[in-house]
Amino acid sequence: MDKLRKALSGREAGAEPLEDEDERGNIITQVMDESTLSWGTRVKGFAICFVLGFIFSFFSTALLFLPKGVILFAVFYSLGNVMALSSTCFLMGPVKQIKKMFAKTRVVATLVMVFCLIMTLVAALQSPPKKALAMLMVVIQFLAMTWYSLSYIPYARDAAKKCFASCIDV
Repeated sequence: MDKLRKALSGREAGAEPLEDEDERGNIITQVMDESTLSWGTRVKGFAICFVLGFIFSFFSTALLFLPKGVILFAVFYSLGNVMALSSTCFLMGPVKQIKKMFAKTRVVATLVMVFCLIMTLVAALQSPPKKALAMLMVVIQFLAMTWYSLSYIPYARDAAKKCFASCIDV
């Protein structure tokens, strides 16, 4: 657990501030220090959001068989993805999460994912709903989320490219 905490914080637990850091900090830093969650609460928040996101995404497929099922599927699948993404904010904080999301290696995947997520909701919630566009956006959203997630695992994108290339070169 301590190794995970060190990896997410970027510093060792209990480490002294760097010499060039202002002792008082700015007002935002002071507010953040006063309102931070304990490590146990962060892990619980992560687990709850991640599990709820998975449940929303997984069980949204059952909604396809209901009247207006495509609309419900698109909305609940998108909400599940938002919850799963939000879960990591508990572990590393929202600012660090956003910085990592827009890092050079994942900025394209992030932008495609956010665009498709928004377009999924727009297509599903229009009157009348654009079911085919909503489903297309869900597929692209899934692929972008997968590509984004693979960016956190060293060499996973390279392995995925090689696997996909070997499937096509049959």
